[in-house]
Order: sequence, then structure tokens, then C-alpha cells
Amino acid sequence: MDWLNISAEAGLWGMLAASFLSATLLPGGSEALLFAFLRLHPDQLWLALMVATLGNTAGGMTSWACGRWLPAWRKLEDLKQLDTVRRRGAPVLLLAWAPIIGDALSVAAGWLRLHWLPCTVFMAIGKAARYGLVAQGALA
Repeated sequence: MDWLNISAEAGLWGMLAASFLSATLLPGGSEALLFAFLRLHPDQLWLALMVATLGNTAGGMTSWACGRWLPAWRKLEDLKQLDTVRRRGAPVLLLAWAPIIGDALSVAAGWLRLHWLPCTVFMAIGKAARYGLVAQGALA
């Protein structure tokens, strides 16, 4: 990977942006970026994990905020994700990292007016665990 000569600082800023965008409805490849970054800079493990988790959680909470500010439309009441979030509460956001359903769960949590702090904590735990697995693969 010598052809990809990027400084740790530039890589971390890129990781923050990519992880934020990956948690929104925009496509992103933050896992691949984390993997490549750690192959180049294995000494930056903990900082890279924190940056990726921070960016991805901030992006997820942006989805939560979008849901929070949606008007209370009756049509939304029938969404399956709303029922799941209503029954399970903030802990369901441990799955906010999952493709497709993660965004829906985050928006549903905001729309249901779940308190932001437990939502942030559970979301961060799930996202950190996922990035931890990616890091483990990169450093193996």
C-alpha cells in the first residue's frame, strides 16, 4: 500500500468525514477507509476508532434529528421500524450501524421523541463494536 502515501492527520480528517456521511442516507465506505488507514498507520488504532465512531455517531444523530423535526404525520405510524423502536426503545439503536435499517431506526427514534442521550450512547456502542471488528481484521 505504498502507493497510498497519506499522512495520519489527513487520513483521520478523511475518516471523520467519511464516517459521518456513511451514517446518513448518503453512501459511504467508512469501514474500507478504516481498514486501509489502519494498514498504513497501525499505531493510530485507538485514535482512528474514536474518530470513526465519533463521525458515524454524529451522522446517526443527524438522522435522529431529522426524524425529531418531522411533523407528526399519521402515515408514518404504520412503519415497521416505528413499532420496533417504540417497543425496544433506545437500545434498538445498537443496530444503527446496520445497512438500510440503521438509518430508519435512527429517524424513527427521533420521530418518536426518544431522549437524545440514551440514543447517542447506544448508537455509539453499536458503531464502536462494528469498527472494532473492522480494526481487528485490519491488524490481523
